Amino acid sequence: MRLRYAYNTNGAAHHRLPDALRLIAEAGYDGVALTLDWHHLDPLGEHWQADTYNVHRLLQEYGLSVVIETGARYLLDPNDKHEPTLISPLPQDRARRIAFLKRAVDIAKLLHAETVSFWAGVRKQAVAEKEAYHHLGEGLLRVADYAEQENVHISLEPEPGMFIETNTDYQRLLDTHPSLHDRLHLALDLGHVWVTGEDDPARAVHRYADRLGTVSIEGMNRGQHLHLPLHEGDMEIKPLLEALHDVKFDRLVCVELSRESVRAHHAIPESIAYLREVEGSLDS
Repeated sequence: MRLRYAYNTNGAAHHRLPDALRLIAEAGYDGVALTLDWHHLDPLGEHWQADTYNVHRLLQEYGLSVVIETGARYLLDPNDKHEPTLISPLPQDRARRIAFLKRAVDIAKLLHAETVSFWAGVRKQAVAEKEAYHHLGEGLLRVADYAEQENVHISLEPEPGMFIETNTDYQRLLDTHPSLHDRLHLALDLGHVWVTGEDDPARAVHRYADRLGTVSIEGMNRGQHLHLPLHEGDMEIKPLLEALHDVKFDRLVCVELSRESVRAHHAIPESIAYLREVEGSLDS
């Protein structure tokens, strides 16, 4: 088998979306991880549906599959990165995040996306841990109900520094809310596993093989949450691709290099060339 690679558009922030999609397709990727944001596909824009259909046309033209990403930094609040979230103190703020995620589901449905990936958010001091768990469960159930109604696949990404930080946190969440078990998959960022030190990333692939909605990959150093080009950092890439082969992972493996946007025209082809070279060495 051959793994299917995608490139995240948060790593092409200075390119128009049609140009970014063209670069990704020409480099030989199988898909794109599309981060919904004001400068690419704005989910809050007046013409979001027409814009989505235009993107669908481009994806078809380029033969690209898609994962919808929802981690835009200032889309909902220009003064507070990644806010509001599913665990924000105020109910109206949590409702804004839920509405945004539902819109992401709408867009995913129109684009026939493999999954919608999202995270829990950072717990503010004003929110007790027990309260945050309640808010998160309530919000996730609402999003999961809507996604199920629209027949859209959703995945939660553990994020360093956020309330659901590790895969263990994700598993504990499912244990707490059994009704989410078959509806909320895991968006596994292999670098995040390495940063937190909770597990060996290759072992995590095997451990959660039946839960994986999508996988992200990048270069990473242990203990430092900084997405690097794949050839940098102290996390070995080859064992990760080997593990994905072992479990026959057939969804998109997404390169996430948001800090490489200034050189996206180089980073896009360099990344897939590196991955294909490493993958080609698996049998040697």
